[in-house]
Amino acid sequence: MTADRAALRTRKRRHIDVCLDGDVGYRGITTGLERYTLPYNALTQTNLGDIDLSTEFFGVRLRAPVLVGAMTGGAQLSGTINRNLAAAAQKLGIGMMLGSQRIMLDSALGERAAPSFTVRDVAPDVLLFGNIGLSQFTKDAIADIAQALDRVGADVLAVHTNPLQEALQCNGDTDFAGTLDRLHDLTDKLGYPVLLKEVGHGIGATAVAELLRLTGEAPVAAIDVAGAGGTSWARVEQLVRYGELRHPDLADWGIPTAQAILEVRAALPAIPLVASGGIRTGMDAAKALALGADVVAIARPLLRAAIDSADAATAWLQQFIDELRICLHVCGTADLRALHDAGAAPL
Repeated sequence: MTADRAALRTRKRRHIDVCLDGDVGYRGITTGLERYTLPYNALTQTNLGDIDLSTEFFGVRLRAPVLVGAMTGGAQLSGTINRNLAAAAQKLGIGMMLGSQRIMLDSALGERAAPSFTVRDVAPDVLLFGNIGLSQFTKDAIADIAQALDRVGADVLAVHTNPLQEALQCNGDTDFAGTLDRLHDLTDKLGYPVLLKEVGHGIGATAVAELLRLTGEAPVAAIDVAGAGGTSWARVEQLVRYGELRHPDLADWGIPTAQAILEVRAALPAIPLVASGGIRTGMDAAKALALGADVVAIARPLLRAAIDSADAATAWLQQFIDELRICLHVCGTADLRALHDAGAAPL
């Protein structure tokens, strides 16, 4: 195994360890969701048991507007995490994103890494997102990416754009020149719908303007804003690389999740939109949905439960969904459409 390949596998495991035990949250930025309030209706005419959380996303019916966010893959522990999360998603009727499959594009490591992404046997019906970095989304790699998606039985490809994370990562991919052109040129050639996402520093108005600049249309089927306020991957990478925080200002840089939702929705009123980045409670989810998101995604809060068991992950997610249901009930909104219409008011 080359030094680069060994480093890649080691980094995958270090990411898990740091996210479990490290101080990886934002310090100077919040999600901004705390600046909004849902309408409280003391005379709601809804029945809690009848609240309908179901929605359709990428043609798949979800029982709740929730995705397990992208976390991990490639390390031995990653397989346990992904399978427990997938089993929970199957039981609850929600979707799931896999962690970056970059390691599967390596001819030497791909065969060994593939089992850590293999979840279809425990989650045959789940809306499943594969995952690759924008830097790896190249003409030469398209066939290998499609093969990696085929192998895990993915329905959609999530392409993550993460220039700040890569700039701080040891031997990160720092050349983003031409990536926008490739995104426009290659999405139709892949054979899978593509969702564009950040990793926790946010997609906002500036990025959307770039996305629309070439043709006036977004070359992707959906966007995950992955805003700031939850886990800072600029902080994670510094802790993995140096064992300490050397660039604190960079670790607290990004577009807050609430702001990202509003900016993307204003620019692209019809695009399917995922809200992630610091979504920690059902109330957070309800606010994000009221602001314009179609579904929400949760990642790091599930990590410890996912290491424990599928039942623990299911219990965490069930509590989250139960709180979301209560929010709709007390807003006086019987379903997600009514919640969108009710909106969230700035405090």
